[in-house]
This record gives sequence, structure tokens and C-alpha cells, in this order.
Amino acid sequence: MAFNPVTLILFFLSLIPGATLTPRTCDPSFRGPGLTTYDVFLSFRGGDTRQHFTDHLYKALTRAGIPTFRDDDEIRIGENIELEIQKAIQESKSSIIVFSKNYSSSRWCLDELLMIMERRRTVGHLVFPVFYDVDPSEVGNQTGQFGEEFAKLEIRFKYQMERVEGWRRALKEAANMERMVLEDRY
Repeated sequence: MAFNPVTLILFFLSLIPGATLTPRTCDPSFRGPGLTTYDVFLSFRGGDTRQHFTDHLYKALTRAGIPTFRDDDEIRIGENIELEIQKAIQESKSSIIVFSKNYSSSRWCLDELLMIMERRRTVGHLVFPVFYDVDPSEVGNQTGQFGEEFAKLEIRFKYQMERVEGWRRALKEAANMERMVLEDRY
């Protein structure tokens, strides 16, 4: 019996020990001690998955009453995108990282990944990688089309090799986690 991948992700989120991903109304103007603004931060490469899988996932999460950050909807014109993304990651209980073939072509995606994995190591931030039409080994080892895109970005950042190495470590770490692997069916 085949399951809808979005339903499986919702189910997985409900099983994470210590997670309190319960439907609630989110009022960003109120943040008491220990409260978060979002239950889920979505990290994805827009051109690959925005109109397909990520859009379906986002709609399912919001229909289930799970406050979810997606950059399209949460950042207003004129705001500092980098600061708003940092803030959203810090104010999220968990992250779903949707790796796709071109994820590594975006320094924004890789910087998000660094922040997410750092929070995972330091405060136990919950992370669920989804490999959408890309093999986890290609992500972890930066091979195949994923690796080709990473190599192009690496050339652009050749004078920031510490940053590039941080991206490599974060990609390897995420690729070795419990995960979901999906083929492009949308």
C-alpha cells in the first residue's frame, strides 16, 4: 500500500520524542519564555520544489494547524532576508530540509543548513531531511548533479574555504540522519 509522502512526514513529526508539534494558533506578537513562533522551518531550493512537493507539504502542515515558516509567505518586502531567516530558524522547534538536485547551487540554502545543523548540535533542534529526487549519498559526498552544482558554488567562494568546509560537514551530517527519500512524482 502506497502512502502520500506528506502524510508520512506529518506522521513522522508526531513520533519525534519530545516534540510538541500540536495544532495551535500562532500569534508572533506574543512570545513568552520558552515559546517558539513556528513548529517547522522549511528549507528548500525554490526552483526545484516550490511549486510541487514543498507547496503540498506546506499546505498540509498549515491545514493541520502546524505553524510553518516558508520564506515566500513570511518575509515582507524590504526586510533583511538573512536576518529574518536566522530569526525564523531560532524561533522554530524543528526543520524539514528538502534536498533536491539544485539545493547546493544556493548559498542561501547552504547557510540555512549550517544554522539548522548548528542548532541541532547545540540545543537539540529537531531535523528531518527529505531527499527529493536526489540520492542521500550524492548529498553527503557532493557527487552527481548535486556535486556539480556544489563545485560551481565552491569556485565562487574559493576565498571562503572555511565556510565551504562547513557546508560540506553539514551536508554529510544531514545525509547520514534518519530521512525520507522520494522520487519526483509531482
